[in-house]
Amino acid sequence: MNFGSSSSGARGATRRVEYGRTYVVRPKGRHQATIVWLHGLGDNGSSWSQLLDSLPLPNIKWICPTAPTRAVTAFGGFPCTAWFNVEDTSLDGRDDIEGLDGSAAHIANLLSAEPPDVKLGIGGFSMGASVALYSASCYAQGKFWGGNPYPIYLSTIVSLSGWLPCSRTLRSRMETSQGAIRRAANLPLLHCHGRGDEVVLYRHGERSAEILRSSGFSNLTFKPFNGLGHYTIPEEMDDVCKWLRARLGLDRSR
Repeated sequence: MNFGSSSSGARGATRRVEYGRTYVVRPKGRHQATIVWLHGLGDNGSSWSQLLDSLPLPNIKWICPTAPTRAVTAFGGFPCTAWFNVEDTSLDGRDDIEGLDGSAAHIANLLSAEPPDVKLGIGGFSMGASVALYSASCYAQGKFWGGNPYPIYLSTIVSLSGWLPCSRTLRSRMETSQGAIRRAANLPLLHCHGRGDEVVLYRHGERSAEILRSSGFSNLTFKPFNGLGHYTIPEEMDDVCKWLRARLGLDRSR
């Protein structure tokens, strides 16, 4: 199932972007959780929806949106689907706060329509994982980095082969609020990265985990995978399934 394209962004943003098709994988059992899953740079929601539909997680509804098409500096300005503009896939590039806030607001809007008794989460791969981690920082602070209130309660974050945006200033921002530290400590976060990743280097994933922990995200699980490049494998997805079942308290039977 898919919805038509839509546009969204953080309030006060100067640009309006058009999001692509959103694919939904309905739960095959009792609906206990909804997770928005975000694709990587240049991809779309369809490819991940097919993989997620095959996972033995019948109690999760998956929402797989498609990022807007925008000029990407890392590609010399070439347009492709991207959640935000990026110079390079590391912790050292400039942060596109407007693009990050716009995508984080779009995701929160998708989740805000879910039933009140359903647990909410965000996950993703590569650039999508980065937006998931960025959303975690917004949730903990109670606001987007642009200042507008963050509107939903998150129960889980999953990051595969991603890096942490705004890593240079996260700790100082978190330290100004005891509420932010409390929310961060209570948010289960799974952060996986392949040691052989040639696109988002392993050291950037590892350093992202270190910064998150030092910023108050003490309920973080960092899982390295020997030999894994910039892709996923059944072993990694098996670990994701086990982790989600345990953290979200999902039923084990259909």
